Amino acid sequence: MLWCVYRGTNKMELAKVQRERLVDTVYQSLRQAILDSTIPPSERLKVEDLAEKLGVSLTPVRHAVQQLATEGLVEIKPRSGTFVTQLSAQNVEETFEIRRALECLAAETAVDKITRQDLRRLRELLKSLRKPVRSDRDRAAHDQDNCEFHRILIRASGNERLAEMYEMLNAHLKIARIHAPREDWLSRLDEEQAEHEEIADALERKDADAAKQGLTKHIRRAKEVLAAGIARNSS
Repeated sequence: MLWCVYRGTNKMELAKVQRERLVDTVYQSLRQAILDSTIPPSERLKVEDLAEKLGVSLTPVRHAVQQLATEGLVEIKPRSGTFVTQLSAQNVEETFEIRRALECLAAETAVDKITRQDLRRLRELLKSLRKPVRSDRDRAAHDQDNCEFHRILIRASGNERLAEMYEMLNAHLKIARIHAPREDWLSRLDEEQAEHEEIADALERKDADAAKQGLTKHIRRAKEVLAAGIARNSS
């Protein structure tokens, strides 16, 4: 903890400066570099090199790496070093199943809490998701709309802890999607759209069971496609 000194007319006052802010900045920078594949899976992370590139001391980098390890985005191997996590097909399958459980749980309360504004936004996103995907820019926009669609459901649940867990899982799946074969993803866009519409319809009807059935079908189909692509890339 650092201290700043302020001198008043009668006495000296001290105010704390939070070193944690620097750790958070380094953490966010490294996390984003991992998620956009600037630092690719299996890459070894050297604290000294990262500190030099970021222009900071070793301490905030070490703390940031520990946070990333807790989140599962990096793996610390004794006597070997620290590496960006390389997801396996099994990792992807397990993560999707946890995501399915979280979204279905969110749906149970979201059907009663979701607002008209949320529902209008879902319809806007469905319209945007129908646009053709012909380039990497199109894919990035599609991914962003897809994530927002699901986040509306999560936020509508009003469960902040659930939302935190969901975002952590999504970080892993984003890494997996970056390295999955593009053709596998493109081949299921029509099915994805139909599934999204089914989920939105159920939310509008306030039908929790139908929403959970739609989410289960949607998430498990995505799991199978992505896990298969990762398995092929690893073979």
